[in-house]
Amino acid sequence: MYDADDLDAIREGKERWADETLDPVRSRHGERKDRFATVSNHEVDRLYTPADVADLDYEGDLGFPGEEPYTRGVYPTMYRGRTWTMRQFAGFGTAEETNQRFKYLVEEGQTGLSTAFDMPTLMGIDSDDPMAAGEVGTEGVAVDTLRDMEVLFDGIDLADVSTSFTINPSAPVIFAMYVALADQRGVSREKLRGTMQNDMLKEFIAQKEWVIPPEASLDLVTDTVEFAIEETPKIKPISVSGYHIREAGSTAIQELAFTLADGFAYVEDAMDRGLEIDEFAPQLSFFFNSHNSIFEEVAKFRAARRIYARVMDEWYDAEDPRSKQLKFHTQTAGQSLTAQQPLNNIARVTIQALAGVLGGTQSLHTNSYDEAHALPSEDAVRVALRTQQVIAEESGAADIVDPLGGSFAVEALTDETEKEAMEYIEEIREMGEGSVRDGVLSGIEDGYFHREIQDAAFEYQQRVERDEETVVGVNKYASEEDTSPDLLHVDETAEEHQRERLESVKADRDDRAVREALSDLETVVERGENTMPAIVEAVKVGATMGEVMQVFEARHGSYRETVTLA
Repeated sequence: MYDADDLDAIREGKERWADETLDPVRSRHGERKDRFATVSNHEVDRLYTPADVADLDYEGDLGFPGEEPYTRGVYPTMYRGRTWTMRQFAGFGTAEETNQRFKYLVEEGQTGLSTAFDMPTLMGIDSDDPMAAGEVGTEGVAVDTLRDMEVLFDGIDLADVSTSFTINPSAPVIFAMYVALADQRGVSREKLRGTMQNDMLKEFIAQKEWVIPPEASLDLVTDTVEFAIEETPKIKPISVSGYHIREAGSTAIQELAFTLADGFAYVEDAMDRGLEIDEFAPQLSFFFNSHNSIFEEVAKFRAARRIYARVMDEWYDAEDPRSKQLKFHTQTAGQSLTAQQPLNNIARVTIQALAGVLGGTQSLHTNSYDEAHALPSEDAVRVALRTQQVIAEESGAADIVDPLGGSFAVEALTDETEKEAMEYIEEIREMGEGSVRDGVLSGIEDGYFHREIQDAAFEYQQRVERDEETVVGVNKYASEEDTSPDLLHVDETAEEHQRERLESVKADRDDRAVREALSDLETVVERGENTMPAIVEAVKVGATMGEVMQVFEARHGSYRETVTLA
């Protein structure tokens, strides 16, 4: 490292450079803007030097890959060992249609399945519910019963694939169906691999999909954690998701801070349940957005690992190294996609995907260029997947572990990101009088998160409208030419087919067995016991998504948000 004399010399050298070299050029030619900032409006300096990272402790702040504080990556070899898991979000229409897309993606080289569900499934209602009319299969696949799950994974070896389920309020039911399907096929539960999103706190903060109130929802999430420890050790029962917080309009700092706060809330709830930190923490995972400001995103990912390792050690006394390793999935920024000149989205997604790789992600989804118009077409999905493959195989980005580590700019941004995110986390902890869990619940109830995100989103939109933020093809370099791509169209008969299958299941099942299974679930809920085993048994005898979720709603009531404005 540099000593004090070296740093003084560098500072003096920078002042000399500014006076003698920079200022004469600026006075003649100026610069493109008066102020340079990230998409989150975090101002960046013109030039970074060792003086900007003078307080950096290499061993304490960086270390080596695979060692605390994991700033440089959670694995020693990173992508030199194997590349990240390449996923493409897939789900539309009926289980048959999505099954075909799954198989297509696997043939094209995808290494993990990511399942998108339609709105009725996400909200825990059946396809024949009046509230589901017009929504069945339109933005994801419809799953009402175990029979749908059978069709969805027809011809796919559950022991050989890692499957991600993007679902939240009804996640325990989907989890139960997947376990029941494995039991039916004779696949050991211990061999199942994948991730349940199952992050209800971020739903109340940002995405706004819920059934029962926050605290009851948190209890149900912890049920899945406890069940996964005992039954499915290779399934991550929660993917703590900052993605939707960012999509709602937050800054990168807010995304990081609120996501980690949610993660620590789940940790505290599980510990309150009596679970040991090193028993469940290795099965937690995270999910982040990757936006256009590449260095801000890389700094965010690096700071996330460092904060997590330190807090898990210092606040929760984790000892197992795996408990301190923040492992995460990344998805490129949906909110950055434009309907205007959609082929520009390929460039945006490439930059965002590269940021995820340079930041050390374990899994990556690249958005398709046509998603501002509709669900992605096969051609668009192929381009999105090929983007990942080009980065992995041709760019060289996967050949060096933490290739931006040591950059004065990236290290300075990482330090700034850590500091500002921790200020948020400490504020949330204080709101809960020393408990992050209680602080998050309090922040949900009094609208704290809503206001913070709303203000950030409003400020960004103002910058766009004032042309301070450039969106290529929208407020600059616009074109009158029709650039609409060919779109995927969901079969209009999908809803009818889905309802027919649901009707068939109801006709074939043993109604008495269903009533008894649902009654058993009611008893478990009333006793405050873990509900997952009872849900598994209920779906095995043909109970529907809606019937299971109604048990929880009857017990806990539905939730209505109270929004307060500053």
